[in-house]
Amino acid sequence: MSEYPRPMLAADVVALAFDGAELRVLLIQRGHEPFAGRWALPGGFVEQGESVEQAALRELREETGLAEIVVEQLHTFSQPGRDPRGWVVSVAHLALLRLGEHAPAAGDDARRAEWVPVKKAQALAFDHDEALRRALARVRARAELFPFGAELLPPRFTLRELQALHRAVLGESLDKRNFRKRALAWPALVALDDRETGVRHRRARYYRFDGRRLRPFARAETGESE
Repeated sequence: MSEYPRPMLAADVVALAFDGAELRVLLIQRGHEPFAGRWALPGGFVEQGESVEQAALRELREETGLAEIVVEQLHTFSQPGRDPRGWVVSVAHLALLRLGEHAPAAGDDARRAEWVPVKKAQALAFDHDEALRRALARVRARAELFPFGAELLPPRFTLRELQALHRAVLGESLDKRNFRKRALAWPALVALDDRETGVRHRRARYYRFDGRRLRPFARAETGESE
C-alpha cells in the first residue's frame, strides 16, 4: 500500500467534425450525477490494465457508438476540485473526423449523443469548456502553419470546400485569391482530373491530400525526426 494518496484517472475525447459550413463537436447528455442532464465530452474512468488512450477509445465507443477512431493526447486536466466526485485527473484527447462517416448513437450512461455546432457548445460539465477551447486552439494553429483538412474533408474536395473549412477553423473571412495561391503551393495538395457535376456554376476541379507528403508536416508539429 502506497503512503501517498492517488487520484482517480479519467480520459475524455474532443471529437471535431466539419459540416461544410461550421465545426461541430461530439457531445453527450449525461444520464447520471454529477451534472445529470448537462452536455459533456464523451469520457470516463480508466480501468485497470488500460492506457489512457485505450480508455478514451472505449468510452467513446460505449457512449456514442463511434469506433476505429484515431486520437491524440491534447492536455492533462488536474486542477483540484474539477470533479465533485473527488480527486480526478483527466487526460483529454483530440479526434478529427469526417462527419458523414460517423453517426453517433447514445449508449451506456449517455441520454443523447449529438454533433453540436461548436458555437453552441457552452456551459459544458466539468472543465470541458476549457478542453474544447484547447482543441480549437490546436486546430487553428495547424490551419495557420500547415496543409490542413485531410481528416475533416471528404477524400476529394474542391478548393471552395477547403477554404470554407479554413474559414470555419480560423473564424475569419479569407481572400479567395490569396487563399488559393497559398493552397496550390502545398506539395501535399494533388489536383484530380474530375470535376463537379450537376451544378449551375462553373464546375470546380477536385483535389485530394497526399498522405505521404503530409507526414513531414506532422513530424514538424510534434518535433519527431525521420
